[in-house]
Amino acid sequence: MIRLVVADDEELIRSAIIALLEMEADIRVVGDVGDGTTAVTLTQQLRPDVVLLDLEMPGADGIEAAGIIHRSTNARTIIVTRHARPGVLRRALAAGVSGFIPKSSPVSKVADVVREVAAGRRCIDAEIAAVALTAADCPMTDRELEVLRLTRRHDRVSEIAGELFLAEGTVRNYLSAAMAKLDARTRQEAARTAWDRGWI
Repeated sequence: MIRLVVADDEELIRSAIIALLEMEADIRVVGDVGDGTTAVTLTQQLRPDVVLLDLEMPGADGIEAAGIIHRSTNARTIIVTRHARPGVLRRALAAGVSGFIPKSSPVSKVADVVREVAAGRRCIDAEIAAVALTAADCPMTDRELEVLRLTRRHDRVSEIAGELFLAEGTVRNYLSAAMAKLDARTRQEAARTAWDRGWI
């Protein structure tokens, strides 16, 4: 029996995924949550075989949660998302994610991916992988991407600086560099461009 935790902030979608997967004889949903931070805590408590994570959730997003889960438990992770962009796939793989599939996948495919990942294999949607291989490289540093990612979450530079334990001036320097590379007039525009390209 494959023990599974499901994390998705849209309750209707989460409930539907659970109901459909529990019809599979070899999959048992042992817990479900609506945010990434709680997904990490629940996984550390329940020690499931696989955790199915939505990409965009309150608290830690799916990739951030997957990275923590990968470092702190033996559970394997799958990202299910509407935003299946190549840069996001690269972030997911770097975080240790074992599966990456779009939300448009039929439930039979989701169940098959859960089985493959539980068996120790990696399962990436073929179309997303093909696009990722041909996508342009990101010109920004990891730190620049990090401050842009947090720009989507916070309104003030001081909040970003506090979360990263950096001086506000340092954060402004990273933001300025990112804006220059993306030819953006504001940090919000830079963050939006980086998001649209799948880099954050």
